[in-house]
Amino acid sequence: MIVQRRQFSSAINRMTMMGWVTFSILLSITIGLCTFQPIQAEPPASDYVFGMSTALTGPASDLGENMKTGVLAGFDRANKQGGIRGKQLRLIILDDGYEPSRTTPNIRKLIEQDHVLGIIGNVGTPTAMAALPIIQEHQTLFFAPFTGAGILRKAPPDPTVINYRASYEEETAAMIDALITIGNIQPEQIAFFTQRDGYGDAGYTGGLMALKRHGLTQDQSILHVRYERNTLAVEDGLATLLLAPSLPKAVILVGAYAPCAKFIRLAREAGLETLFLNVSFVGSIPLASELGPKESRTIITQVVPHPLESSLPITQEFQADLHAYDPNRTPNFGSLEGYIAARILVQALLHANHPRTSQEVVSALEHLGTFNLGLERPLRLDASHHQASHQVWATRLQNGHVIPFHWHELPELLNGN
Repeated sequence: MIVQRRQFSSAINRMTMMGWVTFSILLSITIGLCTFQPIQAEPPASDYVFGMSTALTGPASDLGENMKTGVLAGFDRANKQGGIRGKQLRLIILDDGYEPSRTTPNIRKLIEQDHVLGIIGNVGTPTAMAALPIIQEHQTLFFAPFTGAGILRKAPPDPTVINYRASYEEETAAMIDALITIGNIQPEQIAFFTQRDGYGDAGYTGGLMALKRHGLTQDQSILHVRYERNTLAVEDGLATLLLAPSLPKAVILVGAYAPCAKFIRLAREAGLETLFLNVSFVGSIPLASELGPKESRTIITQVVPHPLESSLPITQEFQADLHAYDPNRTPNFGSLEGYIAARILVQALLHANHPRTSQEVVSALEHLGTFNLGLERPLRLDASHHQASHQVWATRLQNGHVIPFHWHELPELLNGN
């Protein structure tokens, strides 16, 4: 028994010693690794990812394609120059067909599943109105939407809604100011043809405000006809206009290019020689293509510089960067607007201190203050001012092309020359 106990005790001691030796060896190895293992570089940071819900199908698809192309050309320029401190810009694009019912799930997916830093270049007022509650719920950046609607231009501004372009109110005010002060026509001689939704209503409301500044007292004295979104059903509106007690001298159109082109073409076939004026959202180049070389009494206001081949630094860079991104793309107003939006966003990100959240990107845009992007005038963004540009350019159709127009030429155009 005594021998067995001694053998057992000796075994226990040997096991204890082996345990301490093993522990010591492991501890030495661990300390050695901690002391001498080289420090690993941090993995590369993730890209800056933004989202876009736009019209890639349907009657407004040209507008969505143009905005998408412009934003991507602007991102491509930045990425080729090294990105944002080594991080690349990416854009997730979803098609909503210019239908608000499709915009809502798109925006939710982009924010809740794709975790984008912001939405850029949404096309249209009704789709923006559908996106807005989700944007506000998540406090996500809604940047440079392709719309001039007043709902996106509140005072004080919505915390995360930041615009590039002039408003529809500013576009229609430019038209009406010129028609009345330069063209010498009366407020009641101006009519409206608008899309039956938030977009059309925004243009009409802005126009009425301008008319009231020029003495209009009764809204009902202004002829207003409409058509349904994503349709070409313009005949009823045109018939109402043609049967009015007195024909208008000017008609302001707030719609997409296809229905507006049909309205103008049918009006000309009916012998109506009034002046037509379109806001920028119409899509100038497709409108010119639809109407052909005979139409010459149609004006379109723009929110980007014209001509597209001008000597302005921004248009020169746009031409070069668009060609580098896609040599087969023809420059147009919509792609220039998307490009300018991308350039503003890039400038804000480059000047910021590694923004990681949507709210930090908003702050970066607000801290731009007054800045120069190579347009005719400086742009401005700050915490109380969420619209970078207020400038409106005028153009007209001639020989199937969009050419620069100056308001002092209006009397000649009103007289049919």
